Amino acid sequence: MTHLMPTPAAPLSLTSFNGSRRELRQQLRRRRRALSAEQRRLASERLCRRLRRLTEVQRARRVALYLPNDGEIDPTPLIDWLRQRSARVYLPVLKPLSHNRLWFVHYHANTPMVRNRFGIAEPATRHGAHRARRMAAWALDLILLPLVGFDDAGQRMGMGGGFYDRTLAFTRRPGPRPRLIGLAHDCQRVDSLPVASWDVPLDAIATDARLVRP
Repeated sequence: MTHLMPTPAAPLSLTSFNGSRRELRQQLRRRRRALSAEQRRLASERLCRRLRRLTEVQRARRVALYLPNDGEIDPTPLIDWLRQRSARVYLPVLKPLSHNRLWFVHYHANTPMVRNRFGIAEPATRHGAHRARRMAAWALDLILLPLVGFDDAGQRMGMGGGFYDRTLAFTRRPGPRPRLIGLAHDCQRVDSLPVASWDVPLDAIATDARLVRP
């Protein structure tokens, strides 16, 4: 079907956009939700093919990714490929008794799952509370995180809760750290995004149509 071919989407121009950061976030979320199920499936396939070619993905043995929600591009077809390469897969979990921070919990077929307060599936808190099932963020090799928007300079916009920014703030300091790759549909591209002081820089942004390295 020709309308599903991987043609790069035109970036959303902010020149004529007079709204707030919150309104921009809502507009970009509407863009990705407007994609059909078939368009999302094909975008996910193209994204995962691109990721499998990246050296940092091929070398990673401790990988955190996410289960898609609210129209986010889907990285889960990568899970079986990672496991075949003897990599362990982790999912983000809302850290209990902590303000907007994440745990990363080992995920497999028998992991007990629940819905968090945002309605997103995640490993059950009681299951993830065991230290042997968790991995400190600094000890991960790679984190694949969802984006709401991005630009060609590698600037990004998240959901607004600050979960990843707070959890990964340590990456601004010297020491061990994971590689960080943001994932998005190409239709979430913006011509230019303002940088917030709390935004954690990414190593790359991957979509169904391009790879951006800041």
